[in-house]
Amino acid sequence: MDGTGLLIADARGCNHGAGKDVPANAPEELKMIATMEQAQSAELSGSNSVVASLESVNKSYGPVRALSSVDFRVRAGEVVALLGPNGAGKTTAVKLLLGLLQPNSGKVRVFGGDPTNPENRMRTGAMLQVGRVPETLRVREHIDLFSSYYEKPLPAREVLAIAGLEKLADRKFGDLSGGQKQRVLFALAVCGDPDLLFLDEPTVGLDVEARRMLWDEIRQLVRRGKTVLLTTHYLQEADALADRVVVINKGEIIAEGAPAEIKAKTAGKRIRCVTGLSLNTLRRLAGVTEVKEDREAIEIHTVEAEAVLRELLALDASLSGLEVSGAGLEEAFLALTQEGTKNGTSN
Repeated sequence: MDGTGLLIADARGCNHGAGKDVPANAPEELKMIATMEQAQSAELSGSNSVVASLESVNKSYGPVRALSSVDFRVRAGEVVALLGPNGAGKTTAVKLLLGLLQPNSGKVRVFGGDPTNPENRMRTGAMLQVGRVPETLRVREHIDLFSSYYEKPLPAREVLAIAGLEKLADRKFGDLSGGQKQRVLFALAVCGDPDLLFLDEPTVGLDVEARRMLWDEIRQLVRRGKTVLLTTHYLQEADALADRVVVINKGEIIAEGAPAEIKAKTAGKRIRCVTGLSLNTLRRLAGVTEVKEDREAIEIHTVEAEAVLRELLALDASLSGLEVSGAGLEEAFLALTQEGTKNGTSN
C-alpha cells in the first residue's frame, strides 16, 4: 500500500503533530528538522503527487498494438485531457487505469497501487461513453443505488444539484433525453465523492447551456482538490478545462503540455474574410498552407499572416469581414496527428 493517498495523509498528520510537540526552548537543529519534515509531507500530498500513471505500458489485442511503451502521469488536482483520433489508444489507456484491462507489460498505478485494489476503486469515479443503466429505475433511485456502494457518498440532494437534475429526480431513466441521460451518468460518477474522476466524452448530446454548466461543475470539483482525466473529441472543451493536454496517436504519446504549449506547436495564423478571389488564387499566395470555404466567407491558414494580408488587400479592394486569429487547439491536434501518421509513429 506504499504510495497511496491514505498513507500520505497519515504521514502528513504525524509530521504536523511532531512539529507542534517540539518545545519552544528546543535546540534550533531539532526545530529545523521538524519544519523540514512538515514541508516534505506537504509536498508529498500536494499538487506534484502522482495520482495515476502508466509506466512503459504495452497493450495488444492479438496482432494489433493498442499502446506502445506509453509513459503517462496524472498529478493531483489537475485536469488532464487525453486527445487522439479514433483508434489512437485513449479508451485502452482509460480501461487500464480503471483496472478493466491488464497490460501485456509495464506498470499501471492508481494512488500508488493496483487500480483493482478495492480501496483505490472507492476513491475513483468514472463516466464512460458506453455507460448503461436500467431504464426503468428513476433518477433518484439510480443515485441512491450507486451511492450505497461508497463509504462516504455525497448527499443525494447535492448530487442532483451538481448534475442539474433536481427537477428530474423522479423521472425514469428511459424517459430522459440523450443529454439528460448524460447528466445522470455524470451524477453517478461523482456521487461517491471520488478523488480521481474519469470523464469519457462527458458532454456528448448536451446543449450549450448544459455543457457550460457541466464545465463549471468540473472546475468546482478541481477547486475541491479532485483530479480529472478527460477524453473528448470536442477540442474546445479540452482547451477550456485542461491544465495539461496529452495527444496520443496510434498507441504512442506524440505531444504533451499545457493547451497553449500544444497550440504553439502549430505555427501560423487563421485569416477569415469575404473575398471575390477564387480559391485557386488564394492557394497560390506565398505562405498559404490551406484554404477552405466557411459559409459565406473564406478561411485561410498561413505561416505569414502579415504578408498574406497585404496581398489580399492589394488584390481585392472589396475585401470585407476580415478576422485574424492564432491557430487553435483543433489545428494543432490535426497537425500533430497528421504529422505522426506521415512519420509512421505506429508499429
